[in-house]
Amino acid sequence: LDNLSIGVVIDKELTFASHVRKLAGNCFYQLRQIRTIRHSLSKSSAQTLVHAFVTSRLDYCNAVLFHIASSHVCKLQRVLNAAARLVTQKLKYDHITPTMRDDLHWLPVVKRIDYKIAVITYRCIHQSAPKYLTELCHHTASLQGRSRLRSSTHRDLIVPRSKTSTYGPRSFASAGPTVWNSLPPQLRLSNLTIETFCKALKSMLFQRAYFI
Repeated sequence: LDNLSIGVVIDKELTFASHVRKLAGNCFYQLRQIRTIRHSLSKSSAQTLVHAFVTSRLDYCNAVLFHIASSHVCKLQRVLNAAARLVTQKLKYDHITPTMRDDLHWLPVVKRIDYKIAVITYRCIHQSAPKYLTELCHHTASLQGRSRLRSSTHRDLIVPRSKTSTYGPRSFASAGPTVWNSLPPQLRLSNLTIETFCKALKSMLFQRAYFI
């Protein structure tokens, strides 16, 4: 099923295999087009074009890709690696991770997904997300008998039990609290602005992706 209203291909099993295949194909096509004029572009101009046509597409609606099969994640990571090589004019078989870390400061695909989910969850907690999402996020302190637990003081969210191990943990009702609870306590303080939160979140995910 091709959901034209949001631009995401949704299959019956929610594997998102068709979506990833189509997305990767479109991104590689755009990279080939940019490569034909790369010699005429400065690094900053090339990075702007790559973001407009490639990385922005990888980030669009990527929260639905939480915990998809690693084989699908690898396809998207190859797109991001190719984009980094194009911007920095690296060769096809050059090791690109140090460049993404030290030069471009790009998060890998998995952490980009975590970033999106964490930001959505922040907005839910601060009542700036749609109601149908906000209603899925509840602090453990709201449960009777758990207000004095450590999880309550750390502003943990309730992770609901799932009837299925395949689909349940991937729903936002579970994914949002799971990602939120994995953040350090200083990122879950109620007085953080969205700008401060996003900046600190990216720094933390960057550390986890490349240095831990």
